[in-house]
Amino acid sequence: MSLFNLGPLDSSVTDRRERAVLTEMKKDEQNNILRVVLPLENPFEHQYRQTMNLLTVAIGVLAMLVGLPHRISSTSSIIDLSSKNLSSVPSDLPNTVEFVDLSCNYIKQLHQGDFKNTPRLRFLNLSWNILENIHLKTFHDTPLMKDLDLSHNRLRNLEDQRYLFYTENLLVLNLAHNQFLTMTLGREFSSLVKLERLALGAKNISVGDFKNITAVKLRALTLYLEEKCVYAVGSLKDVHAQKLQLVFTNDQMDLAVVVDGLSLFDELELTNLKDNYSNFAKQLSDRKEIRTSHLYLTNISIKWQDLTHYVNVILESSISYLTISDIALLKLPNRDTDVHKTSKLKSFIAKRIEVKSFFFSQEAVYNFFMNMPVESMTIMETSIIHMTCPKSQSSIGLLDFSNCALSDSIFSRVEGRETLECETLGNLKKLILVSNNLKNLQLMSTRFQYMQSLQHVDLSLNSLTYNSLVRCVWPPSITSMNLSSNGLTDSVFKCLPNRTKILDLQNNQISVVPLSVLKLDYLLALDLSANRLRDLPVCNGFPILNLLLLRANSIHAPSVSNLDSCPQLKILDVSHNPFTCTCAIRSFIRLGIKSEQQSHTGIKLVSWPRAYYCTYPEAIRDSVLEDVWISEVSCNIGLLAATILGPAVAVIITVVTLCHCLDVPWYMGMIWQWARAKHRARRHQARPEELMGVEFHAFVSYSQHDADWVHNSLLPKLEGPEGGLLICHHEKNFVPGKTIIENIISCVEKSWRSVFVLSAHFVKSEWCHYELYFASHQRFARGSDSVVLVLLEPLPQYLIPSKYYQLKTMMGRHTYLEWPQDRTKQRLFWVNLRATLQSDLPNAPVRELEE
Repeated sequence: MSLFNLGPLDSSVTDRRERAVLTEMKKDEQNNILRVVLPLENPFEHQYRQTMNLLTVAIGVLAMLVGLPHRISSTSSIIDLSSKNLSSVPSDLPNTVEFVDLSCNYIKQLHQGDFKNTPRLRFLNLSWNILENIHLKTFHDTPLMKDLDLSHNRLRNLEDQRYLFYTENLLVLNLAHNQFLTMTLGREFSSLVKLERLALGAKNISVGDFKNITAVKLRALTLYLEEKCVYAVGSLKDVHAQKLQLVFTNDQMDLAVVVDGLSLFDELELTNLKDNYSNFAKQLSDRKEIRTSHLYLTNISIKWQDLTHYVNVILESSISYLTISDIALLKLPNRDTDVHKTSKLKSFIAKRIEVKSFFFSQEAVYNFFMNMPVESMTIMETSIIHMTCPKSQSSIGLLDFSNCALSDSIFSRVEGRETLECETLGNLKKLILVSNNLKNLQLMSTRFQYMQSLQHVDLSLNSLTYNSLVRCVWPPSITSMNLSSNGLTDSVFKCLPNRTKILDLQNNQISVVPLSVLKLDYLLALDLSANRLRDLPVCNGFPILNLLLLRANSIHAPSVSNLDSCPQLKILDVSHNPFTCTCAIRSFIRLGIKSEQQSHTGIKLVSWPRAYYCTYPEAIRDSVLEDVWISEVSCNIGLLAATILGPAVAVIITVVTLCHCLDVPWYMGMIWQWARAKHRARRHQARPEELMGVEFHAFVSYSQHDADWVHNSLLPKLEGPEGGLLICHHEKNFVPGKTIIENIISCVEKSWRSVFVLSAHFVKSEWCHYELYFASHQRFARGSDSVVLVLLEPLPQYLIPSKYYQLKTMMGRHTYLEWPQDRTKQRLFWVNLRATLQSDLPNAPVRELEE
């Protein structure tokens, strides 16, 4: 059996991952807010954020270095001249440039003055050239240089790199893959007192080669051990670096340099290993004193037997952290492999595992990892589809299976017809299952119910839903829950741990926070950004809520009165919502202005005023809310009546009283309805030839997202006993074997009317666009009344894409039916809709008995 699911991931997961990208830009600001309100509980959080910040900077630099034009602009700060067949450094580099890429060219020499016009230069890439000589004063005019890459060139003598005297601010230096015979560093290296990362390679490494960098405190030293490289024991004793990275370019491992690495450095990384694991494992088991606490294996190919033996040896050593990444696993087992019961190893991390075997036991592989005696277990970016439960009570406190393919069966096992849940992860405190194939939130609560120490759960970027039919059974210890970027709706509030303090529900499908939510008495922070909320929620279920994030929802006019139910709320983010700047927004504007005041101790609006702007009316679109003035007179009906309509009040009351006594409104309404019906019947009476071939009263077009309303409300009212109409819709009347376009045309032609259920989902559907297109052409034959528009939810003109210009025209010129939320008005809605569709159809098919 295979450890991997090699098929594509669920398309719904992919869609949510794409949607989640849109919200990533918001997280930094929100994380800063969370750090102000709540203390960090995990000591690894700070290190994680630092790593991510460095990664972000690196990605930004790489992005800027790709795709830039060859023409050099006088204002450029980044210049990409790689692969341009250059034989020398261009003389027209602008003096504002900070990043220059000259890699993959034919530059043989660097001269004094090559960079005289670039005093701000900080990054220079000259790798993959044919450099043989660099003038002493080449970098005399670049005092800010931080990163210099001279790898893959023809430099010959490490003792003669005197240009380094003028690069005392260097942080990164790469001299790997040159033609150095010996590793002896010249005295110029001693001037690099700020150097943090150094990469080198040579044929011979001897004792004393590194004496000139004894005073340099490196973060990392990378040695490329070329083929037939000769290493003398003790050669690295003069190096003071936190991490040693050994990159092997041949299949054999030089044990002498590895042994020195274990003795002299806190962190050791071995890259490109393919053999000789047994000797390395023997060295580890034989050595009583090992300085290395962090051991990394990168880009390795290894048999399962060697890997497990190697891991067991490390478990017996003093090493605390083991990370293996980019692994090719060979000859996987068919039965369980023994693992040591105790160890000093705190953390095991595996990334990007690739299996080269086809027949093996999944359970045996899972069991080995899950039964390791470690505090933290991470397996990432590996398409494992299941994970077993430890056989005995586990010491694992953190599990991270991000970016895998795990399903809802995680941690469970089936015996007969019974599913047994995991009861041996009682010490687990943090569980991260980001970006997997998890679908059922209630099942997740069942899987975790015996994890009595669990505090933090991250289930973001999955396909989780909850139908509220089965009660959730979360362990009571959970205080932090991340359910962002799933498919959760309003019902999720009935399936949450009741002691949760931090809850992340951003990027889901929540339209309202129900009043009858589960009581979350301990909730401090709630993130509902990027959902479908139309108003501020009521905090009856969250009595001590401090932070509420509602960014990028569908809130038009926030009801500030709802905040009265949030007595402890301090920070509120309602930015980037489509605000309607009418009278209803005035109280919210006052709240924002008040939050700006230094002495204000109430609610603080995040990003006010710059991220709050009008989307309607069109005249003040994109205006900042703070700058919008809405007069008191225009919003106060009483004041308006007193100042403008006061003199006419008596007359109006008199007229209204007389009309009421004489039933004038009723008579006028009846006459008007009768006149309209007569006029329409006389003007649009259908001729027999027009009804030839018509089999249905109406063809209904709708988005799949609105299917529940169509099936539960529309069709029963039209096709049921009250309506008696024949309705055509795609799920019932599309003919198998025909193309979708053919089915659409056929249904439109066989229907007397075409009913379009309009919503925000409708205008996003490509098939709904085709159906509207063909129906609009049918109007020329049957008149404008052949198209009936039903507005299921408010649909402002600016939300309708330009390709729906026909829909905009019809909505502007013709009356459409709006679905009322008030149940008392819905009866009249159905009466009007049935009357609009009613017609005698000579070609109507005979109804079946059950109809």
